[in-house]
Amino acid sequence: MASVIKNTTPKKDGFRIPGEFEPHKESIIIWPEKGFAFRNGGKPAQEVCVTVANTIAEYEEITVICSAVQYENARARLSEKVRVVEMSTNEAWAQDKGAFYVINDQGQVRGVQFGFNAYGGLDEGLYFPWDLDKQFSQKLFELENIDSYDARHFILEGGSTQVDGEGTIILTEQCNLNPNRNGSMSKEEVERNCKEYLGLDKVIWLKQGMLYDETDGHVDDICFFVRPGVIALSWVDDVNHPQYPVFKEAYDILSRETDAKGRKFEIHKIHIPEIIYITEEENKGFDVVGDAAPRESNQPLAVTYINGIFVNGAFLVPLYNDPRDQEAINRLQEIMPDRKVIGLPTKEWSLSGGNIHCMTLARPRA
Repeated sequence: MASVIKNTTPKKDGFRIPGEFEPHKESIIIWPEKGFAFRNGGKPAQEVCVTVANTIAEYEEITVICSAVQYENARARLSEKVRVVEMSTNEAWAQDKGAFYVINDQGQVRGVQFGFNAYGGLDEGLYFPWDLDKQFSQKLFELENIDSYDARHFILEGGSTQVDGEGTIILTEQCNLNPNRNGSMSKEEVERNCKEYLGLDKVIWLKQGMLYDETDGHVDDICFFVRPGVIALSWVDDVNHPQYPVFKEAYDILSRETDAKGRKFEIHKIHIPEIIYITEEENKGFDVVGDAAPRESNQPLAVTYINGIFVNGAFLVPLYNDPRDQEAINRLQEIMPDRKVIGLPTKEWSLSGGNIHCMTLARPRA
């Protein structure tokens, strides 16, 4: 029986959060269906989910979580290699609901349950209620029968973090110091919670995330660790591009920093596609719900090739039917020669404010 650990922390017990590039036991995705978040009742987003989940299934175990209403539909559409599990959630971004994994040198895996408040709670949060999503991490760890640490006093979303598996984490001040996450908690307190509950030694702070990102600046649109000491970074060359100041500031900070092992970073710039705007026709497909942030026609979106995922032996990168698509695949393949870089058409998920990394949670292999 899985237990919840309350009187100690992963750091005290010798556990650490692994890098996403380390070996996986499985990946987890939540089936999209909520009309306020995914247009046309989630049907176009479900087509993307099938493509992504079936692709992952060729490389590692994959679980798709869905509601009772959608179980039969999801089971029929997904590959037999995909496990489908019924679980109630409010929304579909599996990466962000407070479920983290830590490992130790003895081959054990444990969970960490952080708090979740739908990206800001009653102060600029994206939807209400989020009661089921608050339960997601505990349900998941009980389903997997692994013990987990109780860190629910501290709100932390997976998309707001990037880790190297060797003691370093990258956060943004815009998100992780936002009062709508952890109230008046100081920078030092945020760092202390991250270090204790993720087994970390060093926190690197970027100022902000991409413009148009509705999560208050998640770092997973800005950069990711290819491996320890190596970072892929969103980029534009045009100094007049609205995203240029954000990327340049992040590049400058990371260029000056060292990781927890004292290494300077090797940084690879990955040019983003053209800005995508929600069309009037697309916008009509979203349900209008008073307790959810509205979509608007001509609303610009934060789109990047950085919001991809590692699976065992491969890296899945989002594609947008943009001239930069193949360039991104080629650049990522150059810096990850030991993996197969696979592009998948996931623009549909961008219309809802995220992409492959936001939708997917990786469980590490001990």
